[in-house]
Amino acid sequence: MDSRVRASHILLKHTGSRNPNDSYRKRPVTRSFEEAKAGIERVQKRLAAGERFDAIARELSECGSAANGGDLGFFTRGQMQKPFEDAAFELQPGQMSGPVVSDSGIHIILRTG
Repeated sequence: MDSRVRASHILLKHTGSRNPNDSYRKRPVTRSFEEAKAGIERVQKRLAAGERFDAIARELSECGSAANGGDLGFFTRGQMQKPFEDAAFELQPGQMSGPVVSDSGIHIILRTG
């Protein structure tokens, strides 16, 4: 079992998120959970069409990691919110998750290492 993983993510927040402000982009988040879910589904379609994960993360992700193309670096168990951590550790390097809901919002996770 891997003791650590490296992952990137694209995060869309909603008004019910733990911190409903996009501090990275300096704007309040006003979308509902359903709107965030629809946004993540649009992201999945763009990824399926061949757009680069890091480019979409820089454009849309509402996390400071957007500046690095969504790269969160390496982390071990206990460092991330449980739903995010569980999804990241279940992926193989190069695999992408479906939508993952955490207290922060809705993510698409790409395991990179």
